[in-house]
Amino acid sequence: MTDDARTDPPADASGDAETADGPDRLVGEGVDRREDAALLAGDATFTDDIDHPDLAYLAFVRSDAAHATVEAVDTAAAESMEGVLAVYTWDDVAASEIPGVLPISTHGLDCDPPGHPVFARDRVRYQGQPVAAVVAADRYRARDAADAVEVTYDRLPTVVDQREARGSDAPALYDAAPDNVAATSELGDREATDAALADADHTVELDLTNNRLIPNALEPRAAVARWDAGDGRLTVELTSQSPHGHRGKLSTTLGLPESDIRVVAPSVGGGFGHKGHHHPGEAAAAIAAMDLERPVKWAATRSENYLAGAHGRDHRTTAELGVDDDGTIRALRVETDANCGAYGLGGSLGMPGWYGSLLSSQYAIPAIFCETRAVFTNTTPIHSYRGAGRPEANYVAERLVGAAARELDIDPAELRRRNQITEFPHETAVGATYDSGDYELGLDEALDAAGWADLRDRPDRDDEGRYLGVGLACYVESTGGGMESGVVRAHPDGTVTVSAGTHSHGQGHGTTYAQIVGDVLGVDYDAIDVREGDSDAIPQGTGTFGSRSTITGGNAVAESARAVREKAREFAADLLDAPADAVTCEDGEFSAPGHTDETRTFADVAEAAYGWGVPDGMDPGLEATTFFEQDDTAYTFGTHVVAVAVDPATGAVDIERYVALDDCGERINPTIVEGQVEGGVAQGIGQARYEGAVYADDGTLETDSMLDYAVPRSFHVPEIQTEATVTPSPTNDLGVKGIGEAGTIAAPPAVVNAVCDALDPLGVTHVDMPLTEERVRAAVREAEE
Repeated sequence: MTDDARTDPPADASGDAETADGPDRLVGEGVDRREDAALLAGDATFTDDIDHPDLAYLAFVRSDAAHATVEAVDTAAAESMEGVLAVYTWDDVAASEIPGVLPISTHGLDCDPPGHPVFARDRVRYQGQPVAAVVAADRYRARDAADAVEVTYDRLPTVVDQREARGSDAPALYDAAPDNVAATSELGDREATDAALADADHTVELDLTNNRLIPNALEPRAAVARWDAGDGRLTVELTSQSPHGHRGKLSTTLGLPESDIRVVAPSVGGGFGHKGHHHPGEAAAAIAAMDLERPVKWAATRSENYLAGAHGRDHRTTAELGVDDDGTIRALRVETDANCGAYGLGGSLGMPGWYGSLLSSQYAIPAIFCETRAVFTNTTPIHSYRGAGRPEANYVAERLVGAAARELDIDPAELRRRNQITEFPHETAVGATYDSGDYELGLDEALDAAGWADLRDRPDRDDEGRYLGVGLACYVESTGGGMESGVVRAHPDGTVTVSAGTHSHGQGHGTTYAQIVGDVLGVDYDAIDVREGDSDAIPQGTGTFGSRSTITGGNAVAESARAVREKAREFAADLLDAPADAVTCEDGEFSAPGHTDETRTFADVAEAAYGWGVPDGMDPGLEATTFFEQDDTAYTFGTHVVAVAVDPATGAVDIERYVALDDCGERINPTIVEGQVEGGVAQGIGQARYEGAVYADDGTLETDSMLDYAVPRSFHVPEIQTEATVTPSPTNDLGVKGIGEAGTIAAPPAVVNAVCDALDPLGVTHVDMPLTEERVRAAVREAEE
């Protein structure tokens, strides 16, 4: 990528003039997703569908205590049961050469805590932590035998609330962190922020809870491990968003070189960040497979996923916004305690430290200061969940701006407009540099689409006595980052295989990557095969998370496609007996105007590239590999508008209208973009209205199934009207930005702002998520009293 390409918006999908342009152009078209047919017909293969000869099954023995010393693990009864092949505890790991501990990043931490062991060593720190594992000939015997393992605990005091965990009388989870604080991070200028708040005409303050969420992908986590003793290689097929990343983490946990591990991710039923982490399940299956020298499968039950799969969010925040009489925002001060659970997973302990980089949202705020503490508690570990810090930051900013509009009696949209950033690139007070945007246009178009003026003019209550409200949330999302690989290989018959280090588990890479490559090469869309998910078949990869795939993976395959096209041009020049610089490629056909009337198809050129008589100085074949590195972050933005009706008698909230306007730069496939927005909004509404993990004081997860943890059903999600503006990103040749997490960022504050607007006549200023009927009714009752 050239420096010029980073500063000027791209003209087309390939970064130059030789992309198919016109009715046959693929980029920008809502091409039907090619992945869906197999999924709808039941022909896709998921991890638990995989079978191998002599396949054995692993089941965990999980702690029913949230904090305890493990005094004894009696496996005798389980080992004597028919069909049981082995029982493993930490003692077995300790007696081997396997490290047996999941890797943890300690960079920037205030302490040096141990990583999560595959099995508890001498202490359990959360309910559901694996203590032992049973392997049997079938899954039912494995589960029965796991029930027969007897564990003796000496129970210890527990703490589940992150603010209480910092108290002097709270039990310490680690000697290295006596105050249970893993890391303290600061962003911005404390003194400047304090001074600006003191000078502001008004300050508004809110105590906010960003509720703990439990990922609910259609498919729970699973793994099948096979050990080839002859080759000394391990193959693990698993539910993964990052096959190469999982290979590296397995290498650390198992003490094997990465070259001796192959990771394959087949069809994956949803990820949401939850399947981007390393968990004990896949490691335990691998340990058993290596020991028994037979394939071993582990598949989490839904209840196991609730109990011990990494959770998301769980922030407790106090925030203060300074604003002048004319609506000018002067400063924002934020203090957050982030619950990180009982163990660090990968980089999870440092993750809360950068959430504050998005606190400026769309606004030119001169002074911001954010202090964040990552705190250990006796709860399931927390890691990234769709949005990973961006929803938490945007919720803080947008709730405070909403509260300031109420304080000043200014239209919430007008207050936002007065403070929006208008010049780009723009560096915020917390160090983020926004690449491009037209925030006011996006706001205006969202308001027009929703009929904002009419919604604001409605009476306080409708004919049924329900309170009516309207809310909005603007947002900015950091997208992409890091390295990604892309391989484009043309075959002798002119068909093309595209390989990428990302992984598609609902994002539609097989469609979008084929559109990108099809435009660059002029090859028929159906002649392009896209492959992902096999660490042996793809040189390297980072994976799919953080709204990064189209930026990094898309640009990687685009650059490789251009390299293939340029080499094809040289082969075509030989076939046409013309200078290479005179050869053009249009719609997959090579010609040399002014030199010959002949043409050659891409298939003709590909056949020649692999045949006899390759021109001197050229290597045979048409193949290119690109490792694309994203140097600068691309920032997606948008505005979501919500209209609600609230029944004061029951607390029921009806979302009557939802308009989502999003700008993710160039849209490779608008239909897929709309699907990503709608899915994200559904999850965002889930957080705002229904979902919330609850722990008892003794560390017992009370919301341990769908009977108690309310995932929204189809009838809970309103019709979502999607709108878009297009502001290309100058950070990459495709001009794209990420979109996969936008809905989870914008929806929660938009919904809460709407409900608070509805209840404004009662004097209700804030209701914490989730806005359940009980919680809303309690707020109404308190206001009435």
